[in-house]
Amino acid sequence: MTSLRLAFMGTPDFAVPSLAALIAEGHDIAAVYTQPPRPAGRGHRAQRSPVHAFAAERGLPVRHPPRLKEAEEQARFAELGLDAAVVAAYGLILPGPVLAAPRLGCINVHASLLPRWRGAAPIQRALLAGDSETGVTIMQMAAGMDTGPMLRAESVPIGPRTTATDLHDTLAALGAHLLPPALEGVAAGTLMPQPQPEAGVTYAPKITREDGWITWQDAAYVDRQVRALNPWPGCGFVHEGETLRVLEAEPVAEVAGPPGRVMDERLTVSCAANGAVRLLTLQRPGRGPRPAEAFLRGFPIPPGTDLCAGASSGGEGGQR
Repeated sequence: MTSLRLAFMGTPDFAVPSLAALIAEGHDIAAVYTQPPRPAGRGHRAQRSPVHAFAAERGLPVRHPPRLKEAEEQARFAELGLDAAVVAAYGLILPGPVLAAPRLGCINVHASLLPRWRGAAPIQRALLAGDSETGVTIMQMAAGMDTGPMLRAESVPIGPRTTATDLHDTLAALGAHLLPPALEGVAAGTLMPQPQPEAGVTYAPKITREDGWITWQDAAYVDRQVRALNPWPGCGFVHEGETLRVLEAEPVAEVAGPPGRVMDERLTVSCAANGAVRLLTLQRPGRGPRPAEAFLRGFPIPPGTDLCAGASSGGEGGQR
C-alpha cells in the first residue's frame, strides 16, 4: 500500500486501535490531534487522553487545541499538507476549512451502522434501544453530523448479555480492521463513497448521569441500562439516603409485583412491565463492588422494601 501523509484525530480508548493500524501500515502520521489533558482521579491532576498517551509513547507529534474554529489553528492544520485526516471519536466538530484541507478529505470511523445512531453515543444508544445488531461504518466526512457518504461497513450481533465494554472493544477492533483497506481504496480511486439511505436515520445524543437513574418501569430496559451505562455514568437508585450503584443485573420474567418492590431475599425487584430484575452486583459510595449476597449482609434490603420511595428521599443526586 502507498504510504499516505495523514493526521489522526481521536481521543478515547476506542480510537487507539485505529491509530495503531495506521502506524502498522507504514503511513506518515504528520500530527495527532486529541482533546486537551483534563483533571481526573482523586488528585484532579491533568491527564492525557488515551490517544495522546499512545501517540507520545511512539514519538508522534501531538496537538491538543481546545477548538478548531480559529483561523490560525485551521491554517496550522492546512500547512501539514495532508493526503487525508482520519477521525475516530475525536470530540470536536470539524469546521469546513478543516474538512476541505486534506487532498482526499477526512475519513471517519463511526461505531454504528449508519444512518442509525448518528451522534456522540452510538454504542450506548444501540444497547439501550435493544438493537439486535450494530457495527462500524467508515465514512467520508461532510458538514452535517455523521451525514457523509459511506465507504465500508460491517455489522456485529448484540447478544442478550452484551455489555457496553464488550461492544466497545469489538467495534474498536473492527474499525481498525476496516480502516486501512478503506483508505487504500480511496487513495487508489477504486472505492466510491455511497450516500447514506434516507430512511432509518436515528440520533445518539450524549449520555448524561440522568440516563443512569433506575425508575423500575420496565425490567427489560433496566437490564439494558445496566449493560449499556457501566462503567460510565453507571446505573443506580437511592435507598436509605445512599446512592447505590448496580453493576450487574438480569431480567426475571416470571416475577411480578408493584414497581420497585423487593420480592425476595435474592434482591429481585419487580417492575411495572416485563416482570422483574435481579440485582447481582452492587456498590455503595466509597466502597468496592459486592455480589448481592455479600452486599446484603452489610446493607440489608429485606423483601417488601419499596425502592421507589428512595426517589424522593433526596439522596446524593436522587432519582429523576
